[in-house]
Amino acid sequence: MPNALYTRLQATADRLIKSYGQAGTVTRLGPVDPVEGGDPVATPYPAKLVPMAYSAREIDGTNILAGDMQIYISSMGLAIEPKPGDLVTASGKAFRIVNGDPNNYDGITNVVFIVQGRIA
Repeated sequence: MPNALYTRLQATADRLIKSYGQAGTVTRLGPVDPVEGGDPVATPYPAKLVPMAYSAREIDGTNILAGDMQIYISSMGLAIEPKPGDLVTASGKAFRIVNGDPNNYDGITNVVFIVQGRIA
C-alpha cells in the first residue's frame, strides 16, 4: 500500500511541474530486429517536465559535462519510468538520459523522476 506522504509529495511535484514546466516527450527506443536489422522503433510518451542547467560547481568534466541538463519529469501519467538511453525532448532539444533517480522512497510511489540529460 502506498504511503500517503509520498502520494501527496507526488501530487505536489506534479502540480508544480505543470504550473512552471513545459510539455515534452520521453522516447524509448525499442530493440533492433535481430533477423531483419534496421532502425530501432521509437515510442514517444508525452510528459510534463522542467529542464534546468547544472551549476558551475556541479560540472566536473567527468560525470557531469558542460551542456548537461538536470530534467525533472512528473511521474503522474507517465506510462514508463525513464532510464538511461531514453531520449527526452525539452526546450526544442533532444537529450539522451545518462543517469536518473526515480525518487522512490517507499518502493511503490515514484515521487518525481530526476534525470541527467546530455545533448543527443
